Amino acid sequence: MNSMSAKVIKTDKAPKMSLNKGPLSQYVKYRSFFLMLIPVFAYFGLFHYGPMYGIVIAFKDFYPLKGIMGSPWAGLEHFQEIFDSLFFKAVLKNTLIISFSKLIFGFPAPILLAILLNEVRNLRYKKLVQSVTYLPHFISWVVLAGMVIELFSPSRGPINIVLQNLNLEPIFFIAEPDWFRKIVVGSGIWRELGWSSIIYLAAITGIDPELYDVAELDGAGRFRKIINITLPCMAPVIIIMFIFATGSIINDDFDQTFNLLNSKVMDVGDVLSTYTFREGLQRMNYSYATAVGLFKNIVAFSLVMLTNAIAKRTSDYSIL
Repeated sequence: MNSMSAKVIKTDKAPKMSLNKGPLSQYVKYRSFFLMLIPVFAYFGLFHYGPMYGIVIAFKDFYPLKGIMGSPWAGLEHFQEIFDSLFFKAVLKNTLIISFSKLIFGFPAPILLAILLNEVRNLRYKKLVQSVTYLPHFISWVVLAGMVIELFSPSRGPINIVLQNLNLEPIFFIAEPDWFRKIVVGSGIWRELGWSSIIYLAAITGIDPELYDVAELDGAGRFRKIINITLPCMAPVIIIMFIFATGSIINDDFDQTFNLLNSKVMDVGDVLSTYTFREGLQRMNYSYATAVGLFKNIVAFSLVMLTNAIAKRTSDYSIL
């Protein structure tokens, strides 16, 4: 009886905790890789999450000499001012038109480029095209805007030189309301086309080559393989990227618009970022500018979550 109880006591003894099991062991095992994330967390903490306390300015009548905490509360007064402002409605309209145009024409462009590059068999030509299309992404809009202005210049631009040789009147494209939005959309797509295609090329690289071999044995041509294999395998990445892209509908590229904008096209080219810049830094209306920025971020977040919910209901892919 005593020997049996001794055995029971031994078998009931609690096991020792081990770091070789569970998620904690993975952090310990790969701690050197996680340490490399410290600069990333520091960057987002200092420059993205740290300054978020400043959104309280949107609910106050901010005076720099009094500071954020010393300024009087204004409640939702500045948000009411947003919706009552005719200038804001015009700026919001311009932002939506330009952003929707970039989404409609700009989102499929890198997908198409990635598919075309995947079909190129000449590696030297493929690398050349990649280098040429990637390069604009690394050039600032200060330089690119100057290049675009020179390209469409009525006196020196090659496009207008061709028009003059055809006995047509030169057009100052940058200063024409009918052309300005098209130039903004086109130049934005041109700058990000190659860089945005990288993630789609990575998705194509991950496709099993045996799928193409089997399809080729069945007599499928290149176009049929793209439709039945490449695009379906890219679908998860395309959906995720589209969810993120919807958040940019209410956003815009300040550097691009600010460097291309001029007084003749303010009615069609002034967007939320340039409007916020003028209100906040030039007119020193800090509280109102903060309210505009907060409104824009709330709408962007709502669009991302709405698109994610739709994607989750209609497919198996989502960010949450």
